[in-house]
Amino acid sequence: LIFIMHLQEFVTVLVRDPRTQKEDSWHSYIDYEIFIHTNSMCFTRKTSCVRRRFREFVWLRQRLQSNAVLIQLPELPSKTPFFNMNNPHHVDHRRQGLQEFLEKILQNALLLSDSRLHLFLQTQLSPEDMEACVCGQTKYSVADAIHKFASLNRRFPIEDEEGKKGKNDADSDSESSSSGLGPSDDSISCGCKANPASEES
Repeated sequence: LIFIMHLQEFVTVLVRDPRTQKEDSWHSYIDYEIFIHTNSMCFTRKTSCVRRRFREFVWLRQRLQSNAVLIQLPELPSKTPFFNMNNPHHVDHRRQGLQEFLEKILQNALLLSDSRLHLFLQTQLSPEDMEACVCGQTKYSVADAIHKFASLNRRFPIEDEEGKKGKNDADSDSESSSSGLGPSDDSISCGCKANPASEES
């Protein structure tokens, strides 16, 4: 019985720590930390921490839906014109909705095989760079991107408050395809076609 319990796969996802980020002198937005802890073979990294904003979730849902047309994807929390980022209730309601969205996504084996989902959850690449990476238009593979991001963020989870602040001054699109991720190899981790070199951190 102990061995059976040990082999059971789990994915824990937490959406937490909403923070207001300044986009420019007129505009601000809120981003959220996404924490993943898993023993699933689908994931290249077993623990990861990234920050994403609402419109990146919108992008992810659109891309997942276009690649899995027969699946009814869960809804994101509605984008209301009355959303007030200074209202803690509004912010927490959205945070809960984003967490429920990811929890449902991560229960679907077909969606788990989409490399965009893994790049979204385990790197800080922009939507444009995630798309380019998945389409083979970058020097680095999906697995390269995930390993590189993990090596840049050895000190997560959230204890290292100061180290993150500088990285979040710009949009979370700050890491672009020029981020020196090294040459690609053929070990692209396409979700559950697990990369045999998956490593525990």
